Amino acid sequence: MSIEHRYYRSTFLPTEVVELRQICFTPSRIFEPGKYIAGDLPAIAFEMGLVDRLPPIRGKNAEIRDR
Repeated sequence: MSIEHRYYRSTFLPTEVVELRQICFTPSRIFEPGKYIAGDLPAIAFEMGLVDRLPPIRGKNAEIRDR
């Protein structure tokens, strides 16, 4: 049996972009896998462990310096 890593809605900012790894069915809508704003996803997606944080940005965009 593997250990599952779950996040809860409260661990994300409402404006944070997250990744939905699997289809999430709700009575009113079907959410396809992809990138979403955390506040737009239903709480059940977080409780079921379907949501992950996006990896940090690498490359020139991540190297912001004060001049």
